[in-house]
Amino acid sequence: MADAPSAYETDALIADDIDAYLDAHQNKGLLRFITCGSVDDGKSTLIGRLLYDSKMVFEDQLAALESDSKKVGTQGQEIDFALLVDGLAAEREQGITIDVAYRFFATEKRKFIVADTPGHEQYTRNMVTGASTADLAVILIDARKGVLKQTRRHTFLCQLLGIRHMVLAVNKMDLVGYDRAVFDDIVAQYRTFAHELGMEGVTAIPLSGFRGDHITATPSPNMPWYDGPSLIGHLESVELASSALQQQPFAMPVQWVNRPDLDFRGFAGLIAGGSVKPGDTVRVVPSGKTSTVARIVTADGDLDEAVAGQSVTLTMADEIDCSRGDVIAAADAPPETADQFEATLVWMDDEALKPGRGYWLKLATQTVTATVQEPKYEIDIEHEQHIAAKTLALNAIGVAEVYTDKPLVFAPYVHSKTLGGFILVDKITNRTVAAGMLNFSLRRADNVHWQPTTIGREDHAALKSQTPRLLWFTGLSGSGKSTIANEVEKLLAQMNRHTFLLDGDNVRHGLNKDLGFTEADRIENIRRIGEVAKLMTDAGLVVLTAFISPFRAERDMVRAMLPEGEFVEIFVDTPLDVAEARDVKGLYKKARAGELKNFTGIDSPYEAPETPEIRVNTVEMTPVEAAEHIIRQILPLK
Repeated sequence: MADAPSAYETDALIADDIDAYLDAHQNKGLLRFITCGSVDDGKSTLIGRLLYDSKMVFEDQLAALESDSKKVGTQGQEIDFALLVDGLAAEREQGITIDVAYRFFATEKRKFIVADTPGHEQYTRNMVTGASTADLAVILIDARKGVLKQTRRHTFLCQLLGIRHMVLAVNKMDLVGYDRAVFDDIVAQYRTFAHELGMEGVTAIPLSGFRGDHITATPSPNMPWYDGPSLIGHLESVELASSALQQQPFAMPVQWVNRPDLDFRGFAGLIAGGSVKPGDTVRVVPSGKTSTVARIVTADGDLDEAVAGQSVTLTMADEIDCSRGDVIAAADAPPETADQFEATLVWMDDEALKPGRGYWLKLATQTVTATVQEPKYEIDIEHEQHIAAKTLALNAIGVAEVYTDKPLVFAPYVHSKTLGGFILVDKITNRTVAAGMLNFSLRRADNVHWQPTTIGREDHAALKSQTPRLLWFTGLSGSGKSTIANEVEKLLAQMNRHTFLLDGDNVRHGLNKDLGFTEADRIENIRRIGEVAKLMTDAGLVVLTAFISPFRAERDMVRAMLPEGEFVEIFVDTPLDVAEARDVKGLYKKARAGELKNFTGIDSPYEAPETPEIRVNTVEMTPVEAAEHIIRQILPLK
């Protein structure tokens, strides 16, 4: 008989078992999925049941859950599994999900991250947030209610966001007596709708999240007529997104340049698609420079190969120019670059889209300024049709053209979520206002190129012996902008400076005669003036503009068009009551009488400059004194 193992050997065996377990757990595939549907379809209860059945609830959590279930009055004192997920006090009080709740659990075969998304239409933006990283969607339907508006809405959004696997979970079958006819009727309704959207291969499962029917692999005795997979069984068997991504050409957005010392220079990022090995030839986009991968570096040592979903640092055989925002890609299959796109937008802000306004656009590791044009159409999900729209309000979904101030490295969203999905951020408030998906680049973006000229802006300025400037006068109507700008130009003329004055009223007689005074038109008005003023400064002129220009974002947009130091913001600071008392053109009187809509200071806001280069107070200064003060501030002009 063999000797019993020693204590040392026993400890070693236990350690080996633990290492083997941890290694197996570490190498399990990860599936991200969401639960969505209408209000009170049982999403939180279903996730709570999944956590409970996969033994992811600790004893102290279970005790607290049983206590909380009694407090909220669960029937029969049974466990209310929804309380495991509905963590916000407001959610428990209202019995609904408001925010997106993420939970982790694992089975013997796979790891999971599930997002419980809200069912209320007003929280659609939260649902989009949860769906943006999901590989699979569980669309819940209350068996008593059937297919509802939110069922259609969330299904459409899931398809829009590129979710490849859909599960139709007909929940609360226990409340309809586990009737097969009810299940079959709901599935038929849903498949008709899904087919219209071009969706095929939806997996339908009858279940009860509260009772646990068809959650785990154990067949439900209450529904002997169903012979399909359980929910867990299906989740364990679907193809992982990482597998599909690995079949794509290699691409890795560069997050940062790793330079711990003078001897090491690597490019760190998350691989968006494909795989890479040392020796592979790669191309840096947009520069087009090529090199060969020398090493694949990680915290655990060098790798022989890295695949989509891994974060690595690549070193190159050559010294090449590469920085954050660039994309390292397969040399023979690099992603595209463009600065004009058609995109689908999900508007997520209380303040509606302002066409023509500059927003930050963040895609992968790239950040650029983007303007959204008036939408081509808004998508009416309930009636599955396109409707005319001039803007997009909260939770609206629409298609519009997006222009960026410099080329983006991208791939259509249907091919790559990483290189095709973006967010828009308000430059003033830093709020995320929209999530977007790039559909394709516009052909004209490839056909229009900047034509180089021999004589440049420096030559024009030298011929005039002056430094170009854009003196941007802003203030309320009646503040004295045009009068002071005229006085400044007279003084500059006396100094033999080459100038041109662009006045708000004068420009609207020609260049901008097609624009009104809505916020969108005001934004476009300033954009056009900014472009004209930029061309004039390129010609070496000192340009003066006198416009109300009520929005900071548009003034900042024009500032960004020019080299640093050339944009001079001059705030003609006149109180509203003083400007209204002057009312030279009678505009305030008309606005007060309701005869003039969207008038700045009355029914349209004026966002005063926070840190203008020059401020003049026309209560304390005459126009001539203000002009002399401005001249002193901007000198010397060379």
